[in-house]
Amino acid sequence: MLLDRQEPAVADSHRPHRTERQKRRGRIALLVIVLIVASAGFLGTRFLWKSVQTPECTITAGGMTETFDPEQTGNAALISALSMKRDMPPRAATIALTTAFQESKIRNIRFGDRDSVGLFQQRPSQGWGTTEQILDPVYATNKFYDALVKYKGYETADITKIAQRVQRSGFPEAYRDHESQGRVLASTLTGHSPAGLTCRLDEATAHAAPRAVAADLARQMGITTATAGDGVLTVTAPDVRRAWAVAHWAVARAAQYGATAVSVGDRTWERSGGDAGWSGGTDSTTVTIKLA
Repeated sequence: MLLDRQEPAVADSHRPHRTERQKRRGRIALLVIVLIVASAGFLGTRFLWKSVQTPECTITAGGMTETFDPEQTGNAALISALSMKRDMPPRAATIALTTAFQESKIRNIRFGDRDSVGLFQQRPSQGWGTTEQILDPVYATNKFYDALVKYKGYETADITKIAQRVQRSGFPEAYRDHESQGRVLASTLTGHSPAGLTCRLDEATAHAAPRAVAADLARQMGITTATAGDGVLTVTAPDVRRAWAVAHWAVARAAQYGATAVSVGDRTWERSGGDAGWSGGTDSTTVTIKLA
C-alpha cells in the first residue's frame, strides 16, 4: 500500500457548474442571513442599553441640576410637602432637605451613629421619640420642623448654623456641602420651578389605589380636594404653584405608587417617556395622576 498515493484530480471539464438561478438564490440567502444577524444585534443592543439604564430623577431649578434615585426623591417630596402643609416658607424645606442629605442621603435608614435612625438620624436617647416613631418619615420630619420653628429668624439664618442648632451634629460644617441639593429640591418640590422634575423609571410594579394616594397627599401636603376614579386621581389645587407641587410630588413618588402619567392642565409627564420630561402646553390648577 502506498501511503502517499493521491487520487487523480477531476478535470475542469467534468466539474459541475452552478446555474445563474442557483447563484442568485445563494446571494439572496446570504443577504437574508446578514439582515437577520444585523437585526438581532440591533435589538440586542437596544435591550442591553435599556436594561443597564438606572432609574433616576433629574431636578432643575435656578440654572442648577441635580440627580437622585427614586427613593431619595420620594422622601424629599414628603419632606417638602410637610413644609407646605405647615405653611412654612420654602427656606424651611431647604434647611430640612440639606440636613437630611447630610445625615442619611435622604434615606429612611434603620441604623446610624450610636442610636441614630431615620431620615434625619434622630436619636431616641436625645428625646426625638421612639425608634419606631422616628422611622415614620412623617413623624420624623414634623419633629424636625417642630424644633426648627423654635429658632427665631431661621428663614434668613445660615443653613449650616441653623441645621446644627436643630440637629446638634458632630460634624456641623458638613451641612454646607449639600446646600445646593437642598435648594434645588425645595424650589422644585414646592412648585416654584414648574416642570423642573422628571424621572426615568422601570415599568410599574406597585399598584396603589387612587384613594390611598389621596390619603397620603392629604397627610403629607394637606390638600384634600382630590377625586378618586378608576385608576385615576384628579386633584384641584388652590393655585398653579401648588398644582406643580402636587404634580412633582406625584412624579417623585411614582415608583412607590405605580403612577404611569401625571398632568398639570395639558402638560404631561409619562413614565414610558424615559428622559423626555414634560410635554408643552398650558398649566392649570388641575392635576391628574394615572395609576397602573
